[in-house]
Amino acid sequence: MGIMSKILGGGGSRSVDDYVELDTDDFADAHAETGTQVHFAEIGDQSDIIPIKDAVYDGDFVIADITRHSTSDRTIEHVYDELRQVVEEVDGDIVQKGDDQIIVTPTGVKVSRQKL
Repeated sequence: MGIMSKILGGGGSRSVDDYVELDTDDFADAHAETGTQVHFAEIGDQSDIIPIKDAVYDGDFVIADITRHSTSDRTIEHVYDELRQVVEEVDGDIVQKGDDQIIVTPTGVKVSRQKL
């Protein structure tokens, strides 16, 4: 299983033993220096895109779960339209991963359409 499959999911079941508890005190200094963050979101309706837009305007990545909607759903069409406008304004990128996720990137970041 590749690293992206582990991060974004890719089937298979997971148990508690698959995860390691980290002491956040070890990372306190590194967190203060972080400029860009990756946010995870769920889109249930149009109001859920407001914090996504804010995060992208702030220069952060967003990986949004859209499993509640089908790709032909009118709500998701409106969501795509609004998020496309945001990425055009900030010169970012937006892609759909499968039927359940969209990835929105900030200024100057493009998502490759080719697998490694």
